[in-house]
Amino acid sequence: MSGMHNRRLAKLSLLIPAALAFVFVTPGALAETAVLRNGQRLRITGYERDGALVLLHVVGGRVAIRTEELTAIQPEDYFPLRASEAPADTPYGDLIRSAAQKHGVDEDLISSVIAAESDFNPRAISRKRARGLMQLMPGTAASLDVADAFDPAQNVDAGTRYLKSLLEQYGQDLTLALAAYNAGPDRVAQYRGVPPFPETQAYIRRVLQQYSQRKKK
Repeated sequence: MSGMHNRRLAKLSLLIPAALAFVFVTPGALAETAVLRNGQRLRITGYERDGALVLLHVVGGRVAIRTEELTAIQPEDYFPLRASEAPADTPYGDLIRSAAQKHGVDEDLISSVIAAESDFNPRAISRKRARGLMQLMPGTAASLDVADAFDPAQNVDAGTRYLKSLLEQYGQDLTLALAAYNAGPDRVAQYRGVPPFPETQAYIRRVLQQYSQRKKK
């Protein structure tokens, strides 16, 4: 059994180049697909071996899996980023600026999170019961002393405080903070990086696209 496992590792090591430093999926980035034994397919921007594990580079982080769970790495063509949907005039701009100045968080980042979370709809409710502009879960809202999650001022202030706490928790690593905002800190800890959830990966990508576009203005 150990001989077979070693042969798998040896074979995989031939496929794996030196550790790649891709962190963000940038325009024109070359993507690959990691095919897992359970049939799941993950779009990756790089990969590396770490003992009995393979570290798959996904949007803004890494996913660790056991070598035997990986069946193939398939190359893909270049893929472009979608055009930004960032609005010319940001709704609730005064509230966002106030929260940004009060808590020391980039207002463009706050706006980008709101765009991805609720598309600036203060009455938005997700299937998981997240509410308001920054889609606060009931437990999170309660821990942040939010009386009304549908109130834009309360929601933006609390959501900004929560986002700041995640940035501090992950050493200002934006992609990990966004992953935790979407999937929860427990999931980030479980996967030791960005969870392999298509929803979370798409969410991070959308926020980063919005953020990048806003910074160009």
